[in-house]
Amino acid sequence: MTKTKILLVDDDPNIRQLVNLYLEKEGFEVEMADRGDTALQQFKQSPPNLMLLDVMLPGMDGWQVLREARKVSNIPIIMLTAKDETFDKVLGLELGADDYIAKPFDMKELVARIKAVARRYQAPEATDATKELIFPGLTVNISQYSVTYMGRELEMPPKELELLNFLASHPNQVFTREQLLEQVWGYDYFGDSRTVDVHVKRLREKLTEGEKLGWQIKTVWGVGYKFEVK
Repeated sequence: MTKTKILLVDDDPNIRQLVNLYLEKEGFEVEMADRGDTALQQFKQSPPNLMLLDVMLPGMDGWQVLREARKVSNIPIIMLTAKDETFDKVLGLELGADDYIAKPFDMKELVARIKAVARRYQAPEATDATKELIFPGLTVNISQYSVTYMGRELEMPPKELELLNFLASHPNQVFTREQLLEQVWGYDYFGDSRTVDVHVKRLREKLTEGEKLGWQIKTVWGVGYKFEVK
């Protein structure tokens, strides 16, 4: 079985050594970088299956690396940040990060998050989940991780696609933010419900004509969201 390759990007040698030790013990293959610019080169030359990306880096900061990485790949990216602030979290999610974890972090928690996003990136099993969801102007294929909208394929990070697929799989059913975190993120989420709001916002920005076509991701005030089909 091929090992999941992780690119660990952090300028603190102690953190790199500790995280590398834990991840290798868990069976992951780890490559490391201590600068943003060199990390981006490694990312393009030897694509990993997942990236752990520190925000504060020399050469190029984590936000810049994230932007550039998202131009060429949709692999899961977990941001590492010493700033446990809502702005940093939301910014990372808006730029296409799949998750974030604030330093200092618990290694068991980090490993759990890595395993969760790694599992989601692997090919889904051949179940009903592999079927296409087809609505006017919109096709979601979770088995191929593709979304076709108005006749063209959309570039969409895995988490956005999974959220869209989950909501569209349950048309007109209302879910709370906590339910969506549990169902889509797939583990006991340590963040806040803004995560869901950010992803819904990004989906709406990409699916602007949905309401005219007879469907939309609708906010149910005081409760959560639903994929409304008229």
